[in-house]
Amino acid sequence: MKTSETIKVVPARYPLRTVGAVVALFVLAVVVQSVAFNPRWEWGVFAHWFFDPVILEGLGQTLLLTLLGTALSVVLGGLLALARLSSSWLLSSLAWSYIWLFRSLPLIVVLIVLYNFSYLYDTLSIGVPFTSIVWGSYDTINVLGQFSTAVVGLTLVQSAYTAEIVRGGFLGVDHGQYEAAAALGLPAWRRTVRIILPQALRTILPAGFNEIISLAKGTAMVYVLAMPELFYTIQMIYNRTQQVIPLLMVAAVWYLVITSVLSLIQYLVERSLARSERRSAINQTRTARSAAPSTAPVAQEPVHANLS
Repeated sequence: MKTSETIKVVPARYPLRTVGAVVALFVLAVVVQSVAFNPRWEWGVFAHWFFDPVILEGLGQTLLLTLLGTALSVVLGGLLALARLSSSWLLSSLAWSYIWLFRSLPLIVVLIVLYNFSYLYDTLSIGVPFTSIVWGSYDTINVLGQFSTAVVGLTLVQSAYTAEIVRGGFLGVDHGQYEAAAALGLPAWRRTVRIILPQALRTILPAGFNEIISLAKGTAMVYVLAMPELFYTIQMIYNRTQQVIPLLMVAAVWYLVITSVLSLIQYLVERSLARSERRSAINQTRTARSAAPSTAPVAQEPVHANLS
């Protein structure tokens, strides 16, 4: 007679993981204690200025620059990406030159050059080159003010990075998808928007949101234009009050809030795309099953043999 043996399941132990967690908690406690209980951080000054109307106005300028820079760079960067992928050597070369130039120049240099653009050109004219035909002429100093210079500078630099992200997303789509879309006889713009772009979004979104977060932090560079965005406003206040550290912490926390909200939006968008892809895969499976031929045996009528 066989006796059944009881198998005792012993969970795996990770002593080094426990030691690492204890060390991490110890370091975190030291950092929190040093920051929270050090009077030189001046948290009372931080609380006084955090929701100050001047600070909130500068925050609004930062958010507006981020929004406009993102929208315009997506449009311009998308066009540059399509030009880079074009079969025309001229369009591809011009787009490559633009991307090479503005990825090479620091943002602060672009902003300063644009702000002094009126020194190089008194007027901006729209007309036919190398002729006297001019449809409109505008004074440069009236066109490129502080805000418009900041938007143009951020857009020019950011669109170069966005173009490469979009191009990488398109190149990540299997070439057979392009051939299948062309075989359907769809126009080129419809193939790109309805078939290629939805597949490329999974690759574009993570890097694209990373660039948006970088753009939100990069708006601090427009302080060279003396534009009252968040960082410039903080500078003006601590130059007057000499309360440098607590005011810098105000800026740091607001930038943390901005990047955290953008990261949350990225997570929600990616989860929505993943859910839609799973739903599409389930629908395709159900369609394939319903279209498959039935393999059940077919009942046959009995055959009566004539034995006479």
